[in-house]
Amino acid sequence: MNMKSTTIDPNGLSRPTFSAKLTQYSTFVVAGHLYGVPVMRVREVVRPMPITAIPLANHFVHGLINLRGQVVTAIGLHRLFEIKAPESAVLMNVICESGASLVSLQADEIGDVIEMESGLLEPVPPTSSKRVTEFLAGVYQMPNRLLAIIDVDKIFQEIEQVKSN
Repeated sequence: MNMKSTTIDPNGLSRPTFSAKLTQYSTFVVAGHLYGVPVMRVREVVRPMPITAIPLANHFVHGLINLRGQVVTAIGLHRLFEIKAPESAVLMNVICESGASLVSLQADEIGDVIEMESGLLEPVPPTSSKRVTEFLAGVYQMPNRLLAIIDVDKIFQEIEQVKSN
């Protein structure tokens, strides 16, 4: 069944769309770059929370947060992507799920939920940093910037790989 909604095209124009191939993304900013995760993978977005450090954890693991009694691994996207973090960063938490597991992707600020046409997702440009591109599913062209889509499963795989080493 096709549903009517409004989509932002690459020129920044809002237009009605009759398509079943739309995907909603929860967006956030890391070091001035716009990233998104499919809304269906986001459990919730929460304010900055106290973090318990994990001794000998991988460099991109900030630690653990207590989300209403559930322990969640906090991943510093600055560290994961090897991007310099601001000195006094207050990080928001985008809680993503994979099966029964949760992970917090820590971002500088939270954006809007954006709906994009799935067919407009482009491959990651080859000039991008290899460390960033290995965790991306693709990019969308938007007015004045790109929206880089994070592949949450690749982040969960990275965590599992680190655990097994």
